[in-house]
Amino acid sequence: MGCLVLTQSVSTSTSPICKALTVVNNSLGVKERIHFMRHNMPINYTIRVHYEEIFKLKNVSRLRRNVEGLEDVDLQVTWLRVNLGILKKITSVLPKKHPSYNFTSNLETLFLSVEQIFPEGRDPPERIQQIWDALGSSLGKRWNVATPKSLLDNCYQTMHCIFSSCFPSSSNYCQRAHWRNEKKAQHQGVPKN
Repeated sequence: MGCLVLTQSVSTSTSPICKALTVVNNSLGVKERIHFMRHNMPINYTIRVHYEEIFKLKNVSRLRRNVEGLEDVDLQVTWLRVNLGILKKITSVLPKKHPSYNFTSNLETLFLSVEQIFPEGRDPPERIQQIWDALGSSLGKRWNVATPKSLLDNCYQTMHCIFSSCFPSSSNYCQRAHWRNEKKAQHQGVPKN
């Protein structure tokens, strides 16, 4: 896998990356994630993933706090690599006639399109490189299991956090409280912002 790193972070919602992420965002809506990744999967179905592939908001916060020299582009490329790997794993375990196969395969194609927009750039900090190396290794030291839906929920939330300039909002996407409030509003039938 080549080293793809943005040379500067995404800054406007009209950039090519933001336009591509808007398509990804529309495809990753909560109804789609529930339908294709929960309802169409066996109860409690999980897949085996590297520890680093469970990329949550708290991981983003921890990396921002602890990694010297970290730039948004490092997180953006990490997000892309993590989620491309996850989509490949989900697609690989689904039979082609499975109702969720086309959804997952189409998402993977969208992510590959986003990857094509990323220009080559700088070397990442050591900790980010370690994460990338772990993603490419079949000999990972730490493995976890996770449901496909939880992995795509993490993908959706961290996308909004890391690419926040592409998704203007008055609330902070990097705060867990934003997502709890959104979930409450959905259960009460209140449309989100």
